[in-house]
Amino acid sequence: MKIEIIGSGGAVCKALFTNALEALRASGKKGKVEIVKDIKKIMRYGVLCTPALVINGVVMLSGKLASPEEIVSILQRNFSTFV
Repeated sequence: MKIEIIGSGGAVCKALFTNALEALRASGKKGKVEIVKDIKKIMRYGVLCTPALVINGVVMLSGKLASPEEIVSILQRNFSTFV
């Protein structure tokens, strides 16, 4: 599973990164979390508000700092087949 945090790398972006790491551990799923600051990649995703949470190439939310619990819920709802 690939989780990307889209944003400028500021405090909120870093907080979402930390929350995504925590959610990944809590969910028991395996994957990689990274921050994406490249404007060309951000534009390909069509993200207008940052930070954004992208999982396996799908924008799951944007313009919001999701809690670890919210991210776990997204993982469980949408990616139950991933281990």
